[in-house]
Amino acid sequence: MHRFFLLLMAAVLAALTIAIPHSLTEAEQKAPPRPSCAASIPADKGALMRAFGELAWIVLPENPRMEFAPLTGDHAKGPYTQMRRVRAGTDMPMHTHEFEITDVVISGLWYAGADMASAKDFVSGSVIVIPAHWPHVSGCRPGSDCVFYHEGKGKFDSTPVRPKILDKKSGD
Repeated sequence: MHRFFLLLMAAVLAALTIAIPHSLTEAEQKAPPRPSCAASIPADKGALMRAFGELAWIVLPENPRMEFAPLTGDHAKGPYTQMRRVRAGTDMPMHTHEFEITDVVISGLWYAGADMASAKDFVSGSVIVIPAHWPHVSGCRPGSDCVFYHEGKGKFDSTPVRPKILDKKSGD
């Protein structure tokens, strides 16, 4: 269990080191910083520390095959962090998010990409930064459930994207 949390901390630090400087546009880099998700931790509580077994899992209303355990913030209102657990064999068809999302894979084989043909598999320790409004697919490959750290720069949403092939008229 101790090894798991060391791996989690290393993955989160790697995600922050890689994602933060490269994920901001020039305008965002010049803008005043937005409050951190850590601001949602009450001052009298000190540091946020949760053992994996202490996490309170909630079924994600948008997808009953996915659960989340809130860490900071409120994903229905604004910036947040949480752990996510997705059942093996779960596929999320083409969709977008209004805000940038960062995932750090803890276990399982997670995939993501612009479409199913180009989707890449990600093992534990992998970092995925999904830009706002980027159409993509994602999911957990069969074999074992996926667990990952998940951070949203704003409130969570998932907007389905209609594949372009369906927009073509027959005979074109």
